[in-house]
Amino acid sequence: MTVAERIARGPFVSFELWPPRSAESAAALEEALSELSALRPAFVAITYGAGGSTRERTHELVARLAGTELLPLAHLTCAAHGRAELVALLERYLAAGVRDLLALHGDPPLSSDVALPEGDLRYAVELVRLARSAGFPSVGVAVHPEGHPAAPSREADLRRQAAKLREADFGLTQFLHRAEDHAAFVEAVGTDTPVVPGVMPITNVRQLERMAAMSGTDVPLELAARLHAVASRPDEVRRIGVEHATELCLALLDAGAPGLHFYTMNRAAATLEVCANLGFEPVGSGG
Repeated sequence: MTVAERIARGPFVSFELWPPRSAESAAALEEALSELSALRPAFVAITYGAGGSTRERTHELVARLAGTELLPLAHLTCAAHGRAELVALLERYLAAGVRDLLALHGDPPLSSDVALPEGDLRYAVELVRLARSAGFPSVGVAVHPEGHPAAPSREADLRRQAAKLREADFGLTQFLHRAEDHAAFVEAVGTDTPVVPGVMPITNVRQLERMAAMSGTDVPLELAARLHAVASRPDEVRRIGVEHATELCLALLDAGAPGLHFYTMNRAAATLEVCANLGFEPVGSGG
């Protein structure tokens, strides 16, 4: 079964993880995989570093998960890559049994103000077409309900995102904080392609601000005020983050979202707590 088919089955949870960069992060990844797998996620998305900086580690993790119960969704970016290079990467995934791809343009690292060099493909939709031609049966794209930071205008951005979704099997959103942003975006692009909302339970105020600035995501003023008031008390930040994420997820599901995609930062605890609040219980828990 492909990611696209699993999304079509109804309410689900899925998770995003990144390949490890050190022994410590490898241990954190293994722990997160072990804990999150008990929730029987629809799929597990594996990130691909800017300009291919995690190429081998991404491929190793995706290939390892292929054929297991944790259906992997491989990220791939076209920035800084030539067409022949991308074709070789796609063929390598197919040979490893991977059938699901998230086609991305690619962003620079959070620590960099320098844009990645363009590759042979300028837009993610071109990578969607290339993946189709290579034989991928299930291809998704990333979307920005609040608008891409580099878009020249809201109207142009919506046209481009709608066109991208028309050629994809599904869309995954950047993490968002208001259910109405997801509903408004789906209505504005007018597509039948399922758009899965992304949720990131907040556990660290500084990290949230950095990622929000990078993605163009707006943190609601009331939520920001609550978090800053307890920024020096990690347990309180986490409590508020889990509470807000739970309320957000309930609103998203009530509004008809096909499922929920969690940005875990390779840490399972907060996501597990939110899922438990929503009634997604680990297999074997007796719940």
